[in-house]
Amino acid sequence: MLILASSSPYRRALLDRLGMDYHCVSPEIDETPGEHESAEALAARLALEKAWKVAREHPQALVIGSDQVCAFNGLTLGKPGSEAAAREQLRGFSGQRVSFHTGLALADGRSGTHQSAVERFDVVFRGLSADEIERYVARERPLDCAGAFRMEGLGIALFERFEGDDPNTLIGLPLIRLCAMLRRAGLDPLGAR
Repeated sequence: MLILASSSPYRRALLDRLGMDYHCVSPEIDETPGEHESAEALAARLALEKAWKVAREHPQALVIGSDQVCAFNGLTLGKPGSEAAAREQLRGFSGQRVSFHTGLALADGRSGTHQSAVERFDVVFRGLSADEIERYVARERPLDCAGAFRMEGLGIALFERFEGDDPNTLIGLPLIRLCAMLRRAGLDPLGAR
């Protein structure tokens, strides 16, 4: 059995692309960053905690955990939560490079082992006017997205360029790395149904 330890509709949509049977279980964990915890370390820890929390409840399953953290100017930024915070984040990002660290973990409840990685993906925002930011936030309401944009929507209009190996990483689930992990665990996405 394959389980996605997430309630994110964005991660579900990405995993659906692989055409594999899976279930979703929402893990309830404390996502508070540790003192002096880097964005990369936080993403790795949260992905692994999510995967193991669900794997302990479903010991015969392979469980996928993932979490994304936005890093900018030495700060770790979460989901904006409000339109004002989204506008503020986007004003700060205008014309700047922003890094996204997506933690990925695959916990095998059967063997008690796991695989984990952190994928980095950078975006370079184009210069954004106050009016563009206002219109974007009003149209997309990206309040539940790290970085205050939806890559799979109109957010693409905010960028100058991308730098990374797998664009799915930016949406929240690095599929290239996940496929490699699944194959190592004995579940080939090309052969599974």
